[in-house]
Amino acid sequence: MPPTESISKSLPGIHKPIIAKILVDMVSSLNTLMPKKITLSVPIVPEPRAVWKSPKVIALTVVAIGLVALFFTNKGLLIAGMVNGKPIFRWELNKVLTSRFGQQTLEQMISERLIGDAATKEGVVVTPEEITAKVTEITTSLGPNASLDELLSRQGMSRTEFESQVRLQLLIRNLLGRDITVTEADINNYIATSGALLASTEPEKLREEAKQAIFDSKVGEKLQGWFEELKQKASIQRFL
Repeated sequence: MPPTESISKSLPGIHKPIIAKILVDMVSSLNTLMPKKITLSVPIVPEPRAVWKSPKVIALTVVAIGLVALFFTNKGLLIAGMVNGKPIFRWELNKVLTSRFGQQTLEQMISERLIGDAATKEGVVVTPEEITAKVTEITTSLGPNASLDELLSRQGMSRTEFESQVRLQLLIRNLLGRDITVTEADINNYIATSGALLASTEPEKLREEAKQAIFDSKVGEKLQGWFEELKQKASIQRFL
């Protein structure tokens, strides 16, 4: 194909052969002066990519689908209840609970944290076996006609929460009981004055029960002063 026809076809805006010939002559002259030949061509404009194929759009779509699925499978994370089709959001529930019980609960959590930190500092631990033994002891003391789980249910406490409280009591007992001694005279005196409060009837078990009661009483006597000192030394900030 002659150069003039090629250029005329590649440049739609040029229709006259004379103009095309002038362009060919110009290109030929430049090619003789430069080592690399110059060719005239019209750049090919790529087709615009579909927006939905963009990585950002795809990522946002996946995230949106995930959030919707999370909402429907875990409504309780956002909504506490529904009344006549209207939601009670969890933040509303938390606000009411905080206003009514927040201060009391916060103080309890502070106390538990202080005792836990003190136990860690002193290297005092409570084993799962100790917790199980104490729970068994409490269950036995209730008698055959009482159910621990039923009593906990009436008080609105779960088994896990109860065992957590048992662990806390054992931590205090192990912390403060390291230098407490119970003498035989203490046991004899307790049986003589408070024996009616003991459940055991066998002499050995009766004395062991009396010993534990005396021990717990002495721990209780030390607890108030020890805990007040613990709070004074700690750095506590309240924002409620």
